[in-house]
Order: sequence, then C-alpha cells, then structure tokens
Amino acid sequence: MIGRWGWLLTPVLAWLALPGRFSWWPLLLVCLVPLLACLADARLPLRRVFWFALLTGVLFHLLQIYWIVPVLTTYGGLPWFLAVPALLLLAAYLAVYLALFALGFSILARRGGPLTGIFGGAALWVGLDWVRSWLFSGFPWMDVGYGVWHLPFLLQAADLFGHAGYTFLVVAINALVSMLVFRQFPGRQTAFAAAAVAAVVLVLGGYSVNRWHHYRQVVGAAEAPVIGLVQGNVEQGRKWSPVEREKTVRNYLALSGELVDNHRPELIVWPETALPFYPHASELMGPVLSFVGSSRQPLLTGAPWYEVREEEGNRLVFYYNGALLLNGYGQEQGLYFKSHLVPFGEYVPLQRLLPFLAPLVEAAGNFTPGSIERPLTTGRIEAGVLICFESIFGKLGRDWVKRGANLLVNVTNDAWYGRSSAPHQSWAMSVFRAVETRRSLVRAANTGISGIVDPLGRVVLQSGLFVPFAAAAPVHLLDQVTFFVRVGFLFAPLCGLAALLILVVLVKRPQRRV
Repeated sequence: MIGRWGWLLTPVLAWLALPGRFSWWPLLLVCLVPLLACLADARLPLRRVFWFALLTGVLFHLLQIYWIVPVLTTYGGLPWFLAVPALLLLAAYLAVYLALFALGFSILARRGGPLTGIFGGAALWVGLDWVRSWLFSGFPWMDVGYGVWHLPFLLQAADLFGHAGYTFLVVAINALVSMLVFRQFPGRQTAFAAAAVAAVVLVLGGYSVNRWHHYRQVVGAAEAPVIGLVQGNVEQGRKWSPVEREKTVRNYLALSGELVDNHRPELIVWPETALPFYPHASELMGPVLSFVGSSRQPLLTGAPWYEVREEEGNRLVFYYNGALLLNGYGQEQGLYFKSHLVPFGEYVPLQRLLPFLAPLVEAAGNFTPGSIERPLTTGRIEAGVLICFESIFGKLGRDWVKRGANLLVNVTNDAWYGRSSAPHQSWAMSVFRAVETRRSLVRAANTGISGIVDPLGRVVLQSGLFVPFAAAAPVHLLDQVTFFVRVGFLFAPLCGLAALLILVVLVKRPQRRV
C-alpha cells in the first residue's frame, strides 16, 4: 500500500490535471488512485477514513478555489482575516462530499467485488456531485469530468449524460487502475472488471466518434449568422465610478463600431453589466441607442435593472442582474434577469444571522432572482442567456433549450478572478454546455475569456485575459433536442440512488474477506 498519507497526492494530481494553470489531462486517469487505494485498505478503520478524506478534500478544494480570497478582499470589502476563514469554511463544506464518498467507497471496495467497487464507486461520486449541484443553492465547481474539455473528439458523448458521464468514467478508470496496481482482488475477478470497464469505454468512444462525424455534417449545413462579441477589458475597481462610466460606454461603442464596419453581424454581444448604470434611468443610454438605431445593429448586453412595486401599501424596489436585447431600431426586444444568483456575491443568505457579511451586500448588491421564460429573439437567433456562473449549471442550459433556444449566450465578468485559474475553469465548464445541448455558445466577458464554441465543442474564437477584444464569426444554429436535454440529465441522480441501494445491501450482509 502507498502509505497512510499517500492519498494526499490526489489533490495535487487533480490540480495538475484539471483546467487551470496546467490542464495535464492524462493525469485524470490516475489522479484518484492514491486516494482510492487507501480507501480499499481494510486495515484503515472507517472512523479514520472520514477524517483523512475530509482533510484531503479540504486541500483538493483549496487548490481549486483559492481565488475566492482576493475576490472577497479586493471586491467584496472583507478584511483578509474574514476572507480566509470564509474560504476554509467553503472548502470544508465541499470536502464533506469527498469524505462521504470515502466512507461509501470503503464499504463498496471492502465488502463487494471489483465490479461493485468500480461502478458503485463511480455512481456514488456522481450522485454526490449531483447533490452538491443543488444543495444550499449549489456549487458544482470543477467536477473531475471537466478535465477533458479541450478534447472535442472525445466530448461527443456529453449529449447523452452531460459532464457527469465523464466524471463517472474518470472515477471508474481510476478505481480499476488502483485495483490493478495494488492487486486488491484475485486476478480473475480484476480481469473481468477490466474487461467491463474497457467495454464501457469502447462503447462510449465509438458513440463519440459516430457523433463527431454526424454533427460535423449537421453543423456544416446549419444556418450560421455572423455574431460579434466585445470584451471591453474595463478595470473592475474603476468600472462603477461616475467618471469612468462614460468612458466605458465609449469604449464598447468604439469596439462595436469596428465590428459593424468589418463584419455586419446580425447580433453583437456585450458582457455582464457592460452598461454600468440602469438603462432606463440614465442619460448614458442615449449614445447606445443612437449607435444601435443608426447602424441597425441588434445588441445584447448585460445591464443592472430595477423595478419599483407597490405591495400592501409599501413601495418596494427590486434589483436584478439582467441581460437586455435591443433590436435594430433601439427598442427593447427582450429582457432576462439572472435566475441563479451567487450566494455571498449577489445576495447574502441568512443576512440577519450573519451581519458581519454586510460589506458583501454593499459591494456586490442584493439582487432578486428572475426566471427562465422564453429566449431573447432577434431575426433567426433565439438566445438563451446564462449570466456569469450560470454557465456551470447544466440544468440552466437544458432549460433554455427546452424553451426553444437555438443559441446559448454567456455574458460574464471574470475580472473578479484576476489572473487566477478561475477564468480558465469557468471557460472549460462552458464548453460542456455547448456539447450537452448541441447549441453554439457565445461568451462575452468583461475580460477573458471571451469566445465562441460550436455544437461539437470546438473553440472557434478565444480571447486572452485582460486585453480588449472584438471579433465576429459565423455561429451555427441547431434545433435538435439531445438525449441529455430530454432524459439524460437524470443519469446523475439515478447514479446516486443506485449507489445508495448497493450500500444498503452491503451493510446488511456480513463483511466479505478477500
């Protein structure tokens, strides 16, 4: 066995394998082996499994989401002595899922055979990922399946089960490698398990190859309006100052004017809160409307919004993080309010119980969630809008497609993250949304990464970080509804249910000695 502390190699290997600074994807095939090998060792008591796995999970998530500290301190207004504990608490919460997996996998590997350990373990991991995606509003950041985001030839099975299917494969392959290397089961049993894993990989690989060739033809024959995107590269700390607002508008108009002159796009997309003011209550909206009307140029832009309502005799103001579509005559064509808000970023849960987090509300706002209703329509484009980190939720992309969207548009502001790994992680997760739904995805960020992804997961355009960027390209529009959109999204919860049932059966029978 690799030693009591050997499983701490897993967070480091995963950090090197997953999107970010390195993205050495072949390490995905072995990054979990140190952890899984230790969990299968019957000499380690289950009570210690939980605590060791919790420590491993904390390190795993600290390496993935370390960027939260500068976000909270630089833009959230929190002092470092509050921001660091906040990061540690979030990492500890996320680590609980890995600790629960460790307990379950230990039982699966010790009391079941290799097939139970491999496929039951993979199902348990995916099921817990699913719970993490919605519990307490959800934070499904950097599931291990995202590690193959930049290999479009291998991504095509995502239209079956989404990124969860790739997470399942990664865990299953790691479990098999662990059993082979450390000979945890008799050779014949392990050989049978290896054949089963190989069969699954071959079937999904064959499907992926087939879909690759099929959709290359479908995409080639599809309508492809030219769409432009603009990355203004506006410094986050200065964006909302009154002096800078007019400069910001002029910047976006100048970059957009170049696109109109050179490409005549059917739509231009600006990032999240590209308009640093309320459009219906600011004179700075005048130049924007003038540009749209004179150029006959439809524009989709992120913008804050507010509504005043009378409720029970009280005058209430509701604030939203919105996306506004203007038609070629400068008229409001559509409006979407972000439906999945960032906790502690766009609203603070339990504000009365957590008064020390008040600076977050003052800095980022206290928004009201909207809802997904109908796509924002201009000409032949039916755009489903994902604002900021909404792009990490497969459910939201699926909901837009079910409501008729033939294009996904992600408007975001990654300036919050600085030059950390977060923009690369967010971009990688967005690529999966395109393949899962077979919709092109146009992403406009205040600063990197902006770009266009086609329905095969191929990157058509991609900007750098902290540079102005304006580009346009044909964007293919598809209207097929994938298996994932119809029923494949149920794969993750069904995995969780299956793993739970297997665990119940194993716990009720005497422990098996191998």
